[in-house]
Order: sequence, then structure tokens, then C-alpha cells
Amino acid sequence: MATPGVYAFERIDETLPYMPLAARRVLDGLGRRLSLEAWLSLPVDARCRIVQAGASERVDPAVLAVLDAATPRPAPIEAPPEPSAESPPADLVATLRPHGPVEDGRWRALRPLDRYALVKCASKPEKLASAYTEIVGLSLSHLSHTGAAHMVDVSGKAETARRAVASACVRTTAPVVEAIASGGVAKGDVLAAARIAGILAAKRTPELVPLCHPVRTTRVAIDFDATTARGEVLVLATVEAVDRTGVEMEAMVAASVASLTIYDMIKSADRWASIGPVRLESKSGGKSGEQVRPPKPGG
Repeated sequence: MATPGVYAFERIDETLPYMPLAARRVLDGLGRRLSLEAWLSLPVDARCRIVQAGASERVDPAVLAVLDAATPRPAPIEAPPEPSAESPPADLVATLRPHGPVEDGRWRALRPLDRYALVKCASKPEKLASAYTEIVGLSLSHLSHTGAAHMVDVSGKAETARRAVASACVRTTAPVVEAIASGGVAKGDVLAAARIAGILAAKRTPELVPLCHPVRTTRVAIDFDATTARGEVLVLATVEAVDRTGVEMEAMVAASVASLTIYDMIKSADRWASIGPVRLESKSGGKSGEQVRPPKPGG
């Protein structure tokens, strides 16, 4: 930050010709609206004091006297609540989901101003990538500096052996699972069809997910675990490649399409069968190395 309380991505110099997010946090916290004309009527040291108040843990109500010296005076508004310190709001999570995470633990470690800034930038894609990188310390790799989606350049990465395993669960009834296992489904061999569908889907992932790179796939395996007592079919998709980027998406697409194929072949027997969750179980290769889904707490 060029000035304490001002983010680098805001591109605001030490004369504070515009209101930084820290100042906007003060205004929201104290229930005031201030025009740019009024902001500029304040001396620079007064503007700095407002910014410092916005960067603190809690907005000091005493700074209202500084605001009231502006011409014209700030107008009263209903003060919006501060973002919760426990977890990021749903709209921010939804905006970031295709690009990068804000886990609850990382969110709680942020300063109140950081949480406020991310929420404010969520509706401005041109700022969100820069804000996320500066505040969270990670890069929204699928967003350009203008907020436009783009394919990540992986030319600088080393080619390594990549592997990913994903799972999906098809939930139906015990009789349907028995029919699948015994080959008694009217449409034919359910698992054979699902296996072929999953393999084809893995190879066509870049056609389905627009920002995925084509990879040199060396192996795709689709395995099943049919549990009659629970009325479930677990799908496990394993994808391997030698390339510059991982194959997590290929594995998840393969598991998804194999599950959809199972549903298509059993829907006449159980139209209310469901699929989910679809999730990554493990991956290896590349900079992050071996990663395995952690067990559920207490389980």
C-alpha cells in the first residue's frame, strides 16, 4: 500500500484524490454517504485519518467529527452490516467458485478491511482478480487483469506425470443395484456402457469445460462399487497423463458422465435416482505434488 490503509490495486496516490475502500468502510460503518466533492474539501491529513480509521479493527465513531467537517456534510444512511468474520458471504463464494477459493480459515485470518474490500469488489470483475491476489495471496488464474476469463498459460511449467482420482455416487434402490450387478437392466450392461462413456468424456473434457487445456492422456480407468444394501453405485475415475497441467477436471468429468450414463440406463426403473457428490479424491504431479482428500472430522 502506498498509503497505510490503501491497497496497491486501488492505484490511489498519497494525496488521496479518490476515496479508498478503507474510507468507504468508515462511511458504511458510521451510516454516512459522502460525495467526491465533499471528500476533496477535506485536507489531506483529515482524509488520511479517515483511511486509518477504516483500516483499524473497528471503526472509531470519533472519526465522525472529521467527516462532518466536509462540505457538503455527509448524508445519513442506514449502516450496512460488516461482512461476517466467520465465513465469506454466499455471493462472494459463488463469484470466486470457478476461479479460486476463500476457505473459512483463511477468511477468518483476514483483517476486517480485507473482508470488506473483497465483498465490495465481488461485483466488479475488473478489480476482483487484483484484490484477491493482493489480499488473499493467491492468484485468480482464470481471470485476466480486466476480469475477463482466459486460458492460463502453462508453457512455463515442467512436464510431469499427472494423476487424479475422482468419485461420484449414484443413489437408487437395492433392487435396481441388484439388477445392475446381475445384468438384468432392460437397456443392457449398465456398467460397461458407463465405463465407455466415462473414458470418452475424460478425453473430451476441453470441449466441455472451456478453460481446460487438452492434455496427453496416457490412461483412463473407470471402476465401480455396487452396494446393494445401501442402493448405491460408487464410480471411481482415474486419469493419468504426462503434461504441464493436471487432470483433475478430466477425472471429475469422467466420473460425472459415467454416473449420468448409469442414470440414463436405470431411469425407467427409478426416475428419482440421484447423483452426488462428485468430488476429487486425490491428485499427484506438478508443483503441489501428492494431495489426498482429508478425512471428515471424527470419521
